[in-house]
Amino acid sequence: MTGSSKPDLRARLRAARRAYAPVAILVPDSFRARLSPRLIIASYIPVGSEADPAPFAQAATAAGCRIALPHVVDHATPLRFLAWATGAALVTGPFGLRQPAADAPELAPDIILTPLVGFDRRGARLGQGAGHYDRAFLAYPDAWRVGVAFAGQEVELLPIDAWDMPLHAIATDKEWIVPRWTVS
Repeated sequence: MTGSSKPDLRARLRAARRAYAPVAILVPDSFRARLSPRLIIASYIPVGSEADPAPFAQAATAAGCRIALPHVVDHATPLRFLAWATGAALVTGPFGLRQPAADAPELAPDIILTPLVGFDRRGARLGQGAGHYDRAFLAYPDAWRVGVAFAGQEVELLPIDAWDMPLHAIATDKEWIVPRWTVS
């Protein structure tokens, strides 16, 4: 899929993701090994056909970590990660997102679980296109960035822009991928 524009890739990969039979993504030992009490794990509630990171959030909660979810206002406003207790009420935000109420405490994540439209083995990620996670990665450069996706969302090579920050790992239903650029 190299040589395609990001909008074209998004359209094709969204269709492929919708066609993919949803399956659980198992939490690898290398993810569990990073967890410790009081870490902040930014997770998300899947929208549509996005891969579900719930097993990762459950593992983090069991390890004593706190969970934050993204809170989105609109396309232009940077997302914030707000505290969330498993099972607590959520409100409906823009784009069909289920998110904590705007007055929930803001947290700085140590690990960011991110939904994907597509990814490659270099750790490049293709998101929805609004730049919310790109800006979040820039705001929290020390956070460990983990993509959560189905194996069918992998492409050989994604186009990247100067502001794109690579993922440290990608969890799929088939494997745990550590991109070549990183050793952890």
